[in-house]
Amino acid sequence: MRGKIIGAALAGLWLAFSGTAGAAEPVATTDGEASGIRLAVQDLKVANGVATLRFTVLNEADTPLNYNTMRDPNNGEGGSVDGIYLIDAANKKKYLVVKDADKHCLCSRNLEHVASKSSANLWAKFPAPPDSVQKIGVVVPHFIPMDDVPISR
Repeated sequence: MRGKIIGAALAGLWLAFSGTAGAAEPVATTDGEASGIRLAVQDLKVANGVATLRFTVLNEADTPLNYNTMRDPNNGEGGSVDGIYLIDAANKKKYLVVKDADKHCLCSRNLEHVASKSSANLWAKFPAPPDSVQKIGVVVPHFIPMDDVPISR
């Protein structure tokens, strides 16, 4: 009897902590240009004049994914995701990742790679779009662009 109770308790714990139980569904997803690479936007929130993009890169490929593929090709910071930008098509505006006084991005930095068969949680900050903008495009280098990503305020 004791074994059955322990087994049931372990099964319950496994169900509670396995997969995405309790985790919010992504608000947008896209595929990478390379096979086996995906990106999921967890959220895009605006607070205090700044938009924060939180996303996860999933590498299901057999080789590591180098972060330099996501940096700004024009003087971007290596090992960062500063090449991401937001597109407000209605207002014809492009929002680049915010940089500090030392020209470092306010984004995930000092990164090496996403190992094969793993994932990484990343972030980047942008100037906030106007309150009238409820959805926006998200462009990540080497991923298919995502249109109409919802903005929460």
